[in-house]
Amino acid sequence: MTSGETLPRGDASHLPGGSRGITTGVVVVAHGGQASSTQPTNALQPAVLRMIPVAAAIRHALRGSGAAVRRPRFRLRGWNGAQASPVHDLDQALDDIVASYGPVPVVLVGHSMGARAAMRAAGHPTVSAVAGLAPWLPPGEPVDQLAGRRVLLVHGTADSITNPAETWAYAERARAVTHVAAIEMRDGDHPMLRRARLWHAIAAEFARVALDLPGGSASLAAAVAATSADPSRTVL
Repeated sequence: MTSGETLPRGDASHLPGGSRGITTGVVVVAHGGQASSTQPTNALQPAVLRMIPVAAAIRHALRGSGAAVRRPRFRLRGWNGAQASPVHDLDQALDDIVASYGPVPVVLVGHSMGARAAMRAAGHPTVSAVAGLAPWLPPGEPVDQLAGRRVLLVHGTADSITNPAETWAYAERARAVTHVAAIEMRDGDHPMLRRARLWHAIAAEFARVALDLPGGSASLAAAVAATSADPSRTVL
């Protein structure tokens, strides 16, 4: 990934040790991209900018906990077939986290292509949980790497870019190896602009629950942790 860490100045959560001197966990927020592109990313691309309020909501939910939030950028805009470019970037970012913070739990929260990359990278030993928001999960995506991880998949009914049916099929396959919570958002679109506050709140609550922190919304906590296959997903 690029060095474009985008946490605001003065936010101690981006420093080793966090606000309490001990980092209790790290949340990595991964942006979306394109199916194929070898163009480099930049900080002003819509997919990158869209994750700013998502990261901010997570940071607010984790304030005072000693958890860090990272919002790095992929080097390239595209997935690029078998290269799976963003997966390599995430793996490197996770190695860097281990080098910086030691063996702390890491939560991955990805959107679209970033969600696909996060699901792939979830097999890294430091990852304890992974969430996909409006994810791109085409048929054939592997699931074995999710074993032992907390997983959340959220997809909107109005998404015309990535396919909700593919997400639900992925969830069913993943349930063979781990517990999966799934949320279907009524009228939710791909860029997560419709009902944006709910998208942000879900991401923040998942990070809080995954790091076993107190507080938060009881109803959202139940939704992000609901792993029963009957019903197969929560509708919000």
